Amino acid sequence: MRTLGILVRGSQMLGFGRVLIRNTTKDYYFDTHGDRDNLVYGTPYRMDVPRYKPYNSKKLDFQGLYLLNKRGRGFDRDGDIDALDTQLKSGGRYWSSKYAAVERHKNLKRLRVLARKKPRIWICLMMVVIIPGSDLKDCLVVEESWEDEVLRKTREFNKLTREHPHDEKIWLDFAEFQDKVSSMQPQKGARLQMLEKKISVLEKATELNPDNEELLLCLMKAYQSRDSSDMLIGRWEKVLMHHSGNHKLWKEYLRVVQGEFSRFKVSDMRKMYAHAIQAVSSACSRQFRQVYQNEKPSSLDPTIVQQEIGLVDIFLSLCRLEWQAGYQELATALFQAEIEFTVFCPSLLLTEHSKLRLFEHFWNSDGPRVGEEGAVGWSTWLEKEEENRQRILKEEASHDEDRGGWTGWSELLSKHEETAKNQENVVHNEVTADEFLEESENEDIKQEDDAEALLKQLGIDVDAEPSSEVKDSSTWARWSKEESLRDCNQWMPVHGKFGALSLSLTPPSQFVFAGSLPVVGAPDGEADEHLLRAVLFEDVSEYLFSLNSQEARLSLVSQFIEFFGGDLSQWICTNSSSWKDKLLSIEVLPDPISKNLRSIHNILDISEGTFPRNHILEEAALVAEEFSVTKLDSTTPCRVLAKSLLKNDRQDVLLCGVYARREAVFGNIGHARRVFDLALTSVEGLPPDLRSNAPLLYFWYAETELANGSGNNQESPSRALHILSCLGNGVAYKPFESKPSSLQLLRAHQGFKDRLNIVRSAWVRGVVDDQSLALTCSAALFEELTTGWAAGITVLDEAFTMVLPDRRCHSYQLEFLFNYSALLEISHLYTTPNKVRWMFDDYFQKKPSVILWLFTLSFEMSRGSSQHRIHGLFERALENERLSSSVILWRLYIAYEIDIACNPSAAKRAFFRAIHACPWSKKLWLDGFLKLNSILTVKELSDLQDVMRDKELNLRTDIYEILLQDEFVS
Repeated sequence: MRTLGILVRGSQMLGFGRVLIRNTTKDYYFDTHGDRDNLVYGTPYRMDVPRYKPYNSKKLDFQGLYLLNKRGRGFDRDGDIDALDTQLKSGGRYWSSKYAAVERHKNLKRLRVLARKKPRIWICLMMVVIIPGSDLKDCLVVEESWEDEVLRKTREFNKLTREHPHDEKIWLDFAEFQDKVSSMQPQKGARLQMLEKKISVLEKATELNPDNEELLLCLMKAYQSRDSSDMLIGRWEKVLMHHSGNHKLWKEYLRVVQGEFSRFKVSDMRKMYAHAIQAVSSACSRQFRQVYQNEKPSSLDPTIVQQEIGLVDIFLSLCRLEWQAGYQELATALFQAEIEFTVFCPSLLLTEHSKLRLFEHFWNSDGPRVGEEGAVGWSTWLEKEEENRQRILKEEASHDEDRGGWTGWSELLSKHEETAKNQENVVHNEVTADEFLEESENEDIKQEDDAEALLKQLGIDVDAEPSSEVKDSSTWARWSKEESLRDCNQWMPVHGKFGALSLSLTPPSQFVFAGSLPVVGAPDGEADEHLLRAVLFEDVSEYLFSLNSQEARLSLVSQFIEFFGGDLSQWICTNSSSWKDKLLSIEVLPDPISKNLRSIHNILDISEGTFPRNHILEEAALVAEEFSVTKLDSTTPCRVLAKSLLKNDRQDVLLCGVYARREAVFGNIGHARRVFDLALTSVEGLPPDLRSNAPLLYFWYAETELANGSGNNQESPSRALHILSCLGNGVAYKPFESKPSSLQLLRAHQGFKDRLNIVRSAWVRGVVDDQSLALTCSAALFEELTTGWAAGITVLDEAFTMVLPDRRCHSYQLEFLFNYSALLEISHLYTTPNKVRWMFDDYFQKKPSVILWLFTLSFEMSRGSSQHRIHGLFERALENERLSSSVILWRLYIAYEIDIACNPSAAKRAFFRAIHACPWSKKLWLDGFLKLNSILTVKELSDLQDVMRDKELNLRTDIYEILLQDEFVS
């Protein structure tokens, strides 16, 4: 006989820990009340597990127990079978495999406790003891099997959908319930049947709510699980015909098509992106005209703003596609063209067509574009062009006036003589052209003979049969390295030259063709490179659009900075679609020292007038300056730039704060304190709109002091307390002299309390800004320094209660507050590696993320975990529908199998799965040539390159260049 003992969590749970011994053959029980802590924490406590042991009052015979465990297969030690159905295997172990299978069986009756005169509550059934004599007088106990529960919930959902047909959440919950039922079905046919039922539910929902994008997305995802790719694309096209202006539907459609290996081609994707951008842009313009007619509003409707930000996200996805497919110059040119077209456009009342024609003139000129040295923006360039044109006209007019006077009579040619002369000119021109072409051919033949002679002198026989076959896989590895090197170096587009050129004075070998016109003065090799790297107006014109909202323009500029290596992550909400897309598009671990940062300098300089006093862009400019300065001395690298910016606007106190923080990062704390003190003492004399930025300065200053006091510096905490007490008291700031008194601290405490009440009332209305965020964090920091870290956490928790949950998800200010609260609490706690694993597993279930998986894999590899566990983590990550398109996860998986696990066959399988899931990533394809050249045959590597060309990935290096190098060396 067995006894059942249960470990409990505290004195309040002693009732669940009683040992029950009953004279019955039933050796397991099901809890009808449940553990309330399971409802609180969402999972059973890890120590609440029953301990089974043989019941014997006498001393156990361990030798007999050993012999008992060594029995053959006839002794079933809780094997993975179903006690009610021997053909059904258990899906997992909880108490023991056999009884877990019993608990999951669909025919098992469960007890559902219903409270009378109260809402119906479903209590989770756990395997603990039923206490005899429990008081259930006020409750109704109902026996219910899994099939009974399915029928009951289906009736409830049917009733709710009839009563509330336009409630989106009810329909989505109904569809999710079908997934839950499907997961309980062991047969594939039953699961397909539940999928059909889910689709019929969603079809009914979309029929009643045709404009609901969430229901449409859920329906299309269900179709994706059932239909073929051709049928799915057809359904998507029908949906987009009726919702052509919906940016969310377009983004999901483009993601689905881009992941279809059999359909993927770069040119086809460009056409789809062009259709998407034009459709969403037209919808934005139409909605803007309908709402605002001809007037220009001070602030736009949030719906229009979100629509334009969604349009920017689609454009950014196009730029990422071009970059990852190897067309770096085109991706850069697209960014340049769109920023010039919508951010630095002239303030002229033009139609979209006229604006495009005027922009074509700018793009075809030699004027530097945004991100290039000397760029001033399209609007300023146009003003200078107009000034130059007016100046030239004035000079020509004055020249004509000076020349003036009568030049005498001239005899006019008759019409017949003029025609004859024109014919003679035509004949002469034709003869000249023939002579020119003949001379060109002779010169080409002469140069060819000279080249052949030179090659023969070098030992290369031109007449010999060329070796067009690659015989060694190492050749493909060198080709891959050269291709990667050229991708890194050739990312800035080259300007095409336009205009009439004198061909007669230029030998044919010096022509470089850009478009349909030749360019003079480049050698043959550079000519070909110029032709490939030049981006014409026709290449970018289909993707240009105008933006009306300042938020969308700032989003475009911020995405440009992030794209080329700038760091704005702390000012971006990680729940935003642009951030999620960025994480999924990561191909390599970010390198902060990127040469692409030099393109950021220019855009930040010329955008100062468009986005004045934006401390986020100013900080990005200073950081970019630090990475670009190679001279190392005692001064901060960005000091010169910061002083020049402050000279232009001495009232920009936030720029002072950003600059002071950069000084502190480089160890110049004394200089940082002087800058902070100067900014805070001058803030009282500024206009009210600038004075409201003071909390940010106080918070930055206090954080800088605490970061400086991490060593043996005991003065920094006192300085931070002085800074925060000045903010709390609301008095004018004075530089630090001594630690604040108890009275000052008490007044600061009350002052923070009063000011936080005002902030919370604003947060209830949804008004959350950087200033109120800095004030809240300052109050929490003050409480931590004076009372303790628990008091600081309390301040932050009270602030969170003032914001609705749906608003918390899309505000980077509240995300910063949450992260600040977590860091404040974690800094005073300690955890074990096992708890870290549980935490990771919990987040994997709730919200899987590329960053989370990278942290987990790094943690496991650093601890030397088993290969089976790490392999399982990779597989779990890549099973996710979204994460399966993460290039960096696939590349890490391949590298792990090759370099650490030393399993070439597994690496080969992972590589082919990777290129099938991410056919657009050129880096992923090149990994096959570089890392798998010892595994793949020469024929397989050659076929891989052919498939890359078929997918229209940009290949800059011809394999014959590598073969020629081999012949030259030999």
